[in-house]
Amino acid sequence: MTDDFDRQPDVPGRSEPDDAPGNDAIDDTPTISCERCGRSWDLAYELDELAVGNQAVQQFALDHHRHTGHFPDGISTWQASCRQCPETVERLEESAARRWAETHARHTRHSVAIERGEQKVDVVTAPER
Repeated sequence: MTDDFDRQPDVPGRSEPDDAPGNDAIDDTPTISCERCGRSWDLAYELDELAVGNQAVQQFALDHHRHTGHFPDGISTWQASCRQCPETVERLEESAARRWAETHARHTRHSVAIERGEQKVDVVTAPER
């Protein structure tokens, strides 16, 4: 007896097995590079072993910075700096820098500048009482 799949691979609703000829595996693993290091890495480790999903680039960038002192290509941080005391933070996401700025302003009544690179973005001030 012959399986219909073997005779009619174009039957709607049926697909060829993964090991069928012509089925090339698509490697869509994201990669990140660092010109300073002269290397590129795929993020399979962050996806498979760390299971960080859509945070893979962020996790790699943080780990790279921790080990080398610089971020990979295309990664820059948001900085929140208090205008009255030496407190400052650096975050990869704007929302995280803004959250820190709002909390600092609320507790200290200090203004905090949020910026990315050379571009000044915003100043957070304490809410009115």
